[in-house]
Amino acid sequence: MGYGLIVDGAKSTTDHSSIKATVLFTAFEPSGDAHAAPVIAALKAMAPEIEIVAWGGPQMERAGATMIERTADDGSMGLSALSKISSVRKTQAAIRQWALARRVNVHVPVDSPAANFAIAKFMKSRGVRVCHLVAPQLWAWGPWRLNKLRRCTDLVLCLLPFEQEWFRSRRVPAKFIGHPVINRILDQEQMEAQAKELPKGSPKVLLLPGSRSSEVKRNLPLLLKVFSDIQHNHRRAIAIMVTANDSLARLVRERMPTLPPGVLLMTGKLDAAISWSEIALCVSGTVSLDLLRQAKPMVGMYRTGLLSVLGGNIMLSMPNRLLPNILAGKRVVPEFVPCLGRAGPISAAVEELLVDQSRLRETANALRALLPAFHGKRPDIEAAEAIIAFVSGRSPMDNK
Repeated sequence: MGYGLIVDGAKSTTDHSSIKATVLFTAFEPSGDAHAAPVIAALKAMAPEIEIVAWGGPQMERAGATMIERTADDGSMGLSALSKISSVRKTQAAIRQWALARRVNVHVPVDSPAANFAIAKFMKSRGVRVCHLVAPQLWAWGPWRLNKLRRCTDLVLCLLPFEQEWFRSRRVPAKFIGHPVINRILDQEQMEAQAKELPKGSPKVLLLPGSRSSEVKRNLPLLLKVFSDIQHNHRRAIAIMVTANDSLARLVRERMPTLPPGVLLMTGKLDAAISWSEIALCVSGTVSLDLLRQAKPMVGMYRTGLLSVLGGNIMLSMPNRLLPNILAGKRVVPEFVPCLGRAGPISAAVEELLVDQSRLRETANALRALLPAFHGKRPDIEAAEAIIAFVSGRSPMDNK
């Protein structure tokens, strides 16, 4: 059922299906593709008269967006992103040229502030309402960018509970909508059935090498070295490595044609693999929230170079960098973010958890205690409602 939109605040209360409102999504990484897709699906269901156009990824296209260019199939972080600057600038120019030829009602930049801020600034200059999906992590680093954000947004849709107040207290309109990874229903029956098909052994270790090719390249040897250390102490240890997509699985095979004994490579069935495991080793990122969703004990890591480690220690303003620890406001799971790649300290942290079942239970309970802050949120629906409000000329802040 449509919302009977009043496009651009026109006074008529009749349905303006014949006047196509256009919403533009721009995403530059796989995580942005994943965040945007359920919002696009909700928009298609709630207001089918809206035309949704995107620069983004395959999930956004499957959700119903008209894809202009695929820009979110892979991503980079830190210094490795330098090679993508030229490509991003070309995309920014293409989006500006496209927008000059047609009317856009709402622009939804999805994460990736380095790429999206310039596009949002251009859209604002043309009178387009800008609704950021995923708050830029200015609370972690780069708070000086707040002035830039104020100039290029009408609303920031926040996925983490503390972000709403953080941005509002700094005069940036913000609304907490929940997180699509946390606020989703798990199919327990299917998950448990799939988990039963996975290998036997103990301890059961889940290896998560990252969602970007650059992350996999840097962290794969470190993950496997830590698991080797686990096997040294626990002869029956078994591991499953889950990649985010087939292309990353191929990359793992290219880098490691023969996986070490006891390691199974798998794509998909992440929830089942989490349920199966006793502990996870994860490259820092959104996947740590998949683990949090099931209160799974984890050790986080992010291998990078010396300059990035030194720069991170200077620029990152928070003592914790792994998302569950950020949410807790303290260290509830071990993290090595960033790190230079020494396996010893990481292996020791894993061993401390594995040899003490009470520590594993305490860690699981500490993670479980973070979930109530997300209860009752519907991120796809709440984001779609905010976008529809902008299309209709209303303020999404009317329903806080």
